Amino acid sequence: MDLGGRLTTPEQLARHNIDRMLELAGWSVQDMKDLDFRASRGVALREYPLEAGFADYKLFVDRQAVGIVESKKEGTTLGGVDTQSKKYLDGLPDHVPRVGRPPPFAYESTGVETVFRRTRS
Repeated sequence: MDLGGRLTTPEQLARHNIDRMLELAGWSVQDMKDLDFRASRGVALREYPLEAGFADYKLFVDRQAVGIVESKKEGTTLGGVDTQSKKYLDGLPDHVPRVGRPPPFAYESTGVETVFRRTRS
């Protein structure tokens, strides 16, 4: 954001919109440094560190990882983002509690368009 509080890049706008959608759906959206699993049953952690980089959002329910949200700027074709999402689901460190291996849910979103993927049958 710039000094006036405006969103200055397409990526910032996408994340702002994704934050808002997650909050409206009942998630507590937090930065890693402010992690508080007591805030809500569902916690979405921004910029979650993984073995393969950083997931834009790691989703936790009852302190267990259930999925990720990968954000892209508006206009991005989301069809090929599933490869990146899979890498982030598979790259969760072993010590992190999770619902299944890999966690079952992946979302790719521009903040305007969202694709949901269930990773298990």
